[in-house]
Amino acid sequence: MSTQLPRDPSPLSLDLKTSKKIEINHRRNTEDDHTQLLDACAKTFNYADCKGENWNPEKFSLLFNTPLWDQSTASQRVILNQLYWVAYYSQIISAEIATIFYNQTSAAGLYGLNDFRGVCDMLDLESAQERAHINAFFTVSEKVEEELFGERVFSYDMRNPYAQTMIFPDTNHLKNLWRSMQLRSYALLSSGSAFIASQYFTVRGLRTLNGKMVQQRLSQYYQKHPDQANAPVPSLISYYHFMDESYHFNSSCIIGHDVIRSLPEPTPFEKMVGNMSIVGCQRDHSNFSTVVNGLFWYEPALFEPIYKILRSDIFNMSDKEALHMMKSCFCEENQAVHDSFDTTNLAIESYKKYLEPLSYVNQSNKNLSVMKKMNIQKYLNTNRKEMRNFTPPTTLTRHRNSPIILS
Repeated sequence: MSTQLPRDPSPLSLDLKTSKKIEINHRRNTEDDHTQLLDACAKTFNYADCKGENWNPEKFSLLFNTPLWDQSTASQRVILNQLYWVAYYSQIISAEIATIFYNQTSAAGLYGLNDFRGVCDMLDLESAQERAHINAFFTVSEKVEEELFGERVFSYDMRNPYAQTMIFPDTNHLKNLWRSMQLRSYALLSSGSAFIASQYFTVRGLRTLNGKMVQQRLSQYYQKHPDQANAPVPSLISYYHFMDESYHFNSSCIIGHDVIRSLPEPTPFEKMVGNMSIVGCQRDHSNFSTVVNGLFWYEPALFEPIYKILRSDIFNMSDKEALHMMKSCFCEENQAVHDSFDTTNLAIESYKKYLEPLSYVNQSNKNLSVMKKMNIQKYLNTNRKEMRNFTPPTTLTRHRNSPIILS
């Protein structure tokens, strides 16, 4: 009769410091879980209750410091502040849809190793939290756009994780198809390779690092509100979301920087895939936006929604006035352009520090070579070229209070 020999301890179980980090982060996230609070916010949100006040610090407003902002009335600026919230968190929805999926494919790749259950349990909790985040963001965004425009402007129907992560990218049908094929391939690879599964969190950490810089400031609006009991519900959602995401960022750092050291040395192919995924992240973050400072949207993709906002009864501009304002905002140097470019440079420096300890990352990625290609003159030249080709939509945004059926 054979006797089962005890298995050798895994490198992760011997790394007591990292194992402790995983246990502490998971336990504290469980104790501080904001899922029920976010669900309650989604159920109680009523736009009429907070439509007359800001939801973010003032600088986090749509088209802040552009000519449009400079010429807007106090009430118009409040709406621009609220639309920043809608636009920003519409992008976060897309990112979190992808996160839910790749958390699970990566957990599949890691669970095949001894003693990795704690990592996978940590990711399971985060995926459940992401669903609550998405529901809260969707609920607010749809109600606001229904009230203001009678149609979607920044929000959208639910999408699958193989869609473009950026909701306003520089893309076309062929690029979208190629992107979908890449994401499907990455899902298969991450579910079958512990290194690629772990390396995913390097990329997730980069994306979360940029979001953390903005979301911390958004959360402060509620934290510093003089009457928190009556603070606008969206600001409370921002605060709860940031609290959850702080733990998620910790997870990315632990898995992408510490856990990865407990894995076998990556093969040349795995290193190649890891570096390709970082290049992909750089490409996603190679643009900057004056519409939403802090996002990497491709500005010409925003021409149509901004045109609709300017023609709506919020600003009530004629076609000629709207196009002139768009040229002033997007095609001429202004303070917002410099502010948004500064945000990109701040992201580049943060990404460089984040990637520096990782030996498998090549020098081009450590230098953020793709992101560094962007500059203000390139931004303006692109916008001027695309503005000349811009054809305004024939169907304009409906006035507020017009009926809408949101699918």
